[in-house]
Amino acid sequence: MIKKPELLAPAGDFEKLQLAVTCGANAVYIGGKQFSLRANATNFDDDELRKAIAYAHDHGARVYVGVNIFAHNTDIHGVEKYLRSLKDMNVDAVIVADPGIFDIARKIDGLEIHISTQANVTNYQSALFYRDLGASRVILARELSFPEITEINEKIALSPSDNPFETEVFVHGAMCVAYSGRCLLSNFLTGRDGNKGDCAQPCRSNFHLHEERRPGEYIPIHEDERGTYLLNSKDLCMIEYIPELIASGVSSFKIEGRMKSPHFVAAVVHAYRQAIDDYFECASLYESKKEHYINEIKKTNYREFFTGFFLGRPSDGQRYTDNVYSATNDFLGIVLSYDAERGLALIEQRNKFSIGEEMDFLMGGFKQVITELYDEDGIPIESAPHPKQKVYMKVDKPLKKLEIMRYGRS
Repeated sequence: MIKKPELLAPAGDFEKLQLAVTCGANAVYIGGKQFSLRANATNFDDDELRKAIAYAHDHGARVYVGVNIFAHNTDIHGVEKYLRSLKDMNVDAVIVADPGIFDIARKIDGLEIHISTQANVTNYQSALFYRDLGASRVILARELSFPEITEINEKIALSPSDNPFETEVFVHGAMCVAYSGRCLLSNFLTGRDGNKGDCAQPCRSNFHLHEERRPGEYIPIHEDERGTYLLNSKDLCMIEYIPELIASGVSSFKIEGRMKSPHFVAAVVHAYRQAIDDYFECASLYESKKEHYINEIKKTNYREFFTGFFLGRPSDGQRYTDNVYSATNDFLGIVLSYDAERGLALIEQRNKFSIGEEMDFLMGGFKQVITELYDEDGIPIESAPHPKQKVYMKVDKPLKKLEIMRYGRS
């Protein structure tokens, strides 16, 4: 029997972790305040890490903590103490890329280690190398095709070991112009090191050519009035290839996005959860709903989609004309609680909404027009204009805590 793959979601803060778990993630990956890529995410201090791990475990989900910087000498101090503290917190695994950090981690009994995509594992021999040194999972480089991934998993299966070993791949989110994210462009242009979690994403910018024998002369590369975005990748989206991903032998489907919004995390996780579950229930059901999955994902911010390297070297992976995000829905609020007797939901506002407007609920799967709104004192109001304002709203059906409320613009 084919094992259902893990759905692994990003969690840049505690709210996103709650949403990811509520919307169906089997596991989340997070960063602490130290040694983690995505340094500009909110991330978790030690107390928040304990809270996050306890919440996830209480809801049947696993937690993987990124310790995946490329360390300099000054970074090594304190790594062992930090890793031991994560072990004591009962973290399910740490994600590492640096060989020095890996060597420290593998000497800590009982600490499970996942090898980051930053390690650039592109072949089965490298995967077996990490397995034999004590890793339990490798996150494959994003530059691999289905045949390559399948062969890696076949070779792992044919090579006996007492150490259980899995592979993980990114299936959705932003792509980097550099090999598996190992890039110096941000460091060179801004002084912010992408390999230490502080990428400024200059690859999304508008570029002109500068010929060295013509100082001060900048030559535009014409596409349109906005310029040309030579290094700007489209977004990866593999929700239409769930059967192929499963057939390749991958154990974990990873969504990129620790810096993305709560709405992004909820909508994308919910869509992939539906797609995976539908496929395992009935392949024809999954096939019939592909357009639905895509439309759900497009309700949150996205760039134009493509399939990365899964179908071979892409010829159309770059977005040359702009760096514009699209979305068909606005994120309006999060349900904090539901009063069944009165049919009222307590909602924390994220964008203004008013009586008379129609919106939909992500997990509830229904639309309704707002007919009644009340402030926290029970006084009727016409709208919720203030950031994170808490209001009571009359709703047509019961709602779960952490339900996402959205307004459709299409």
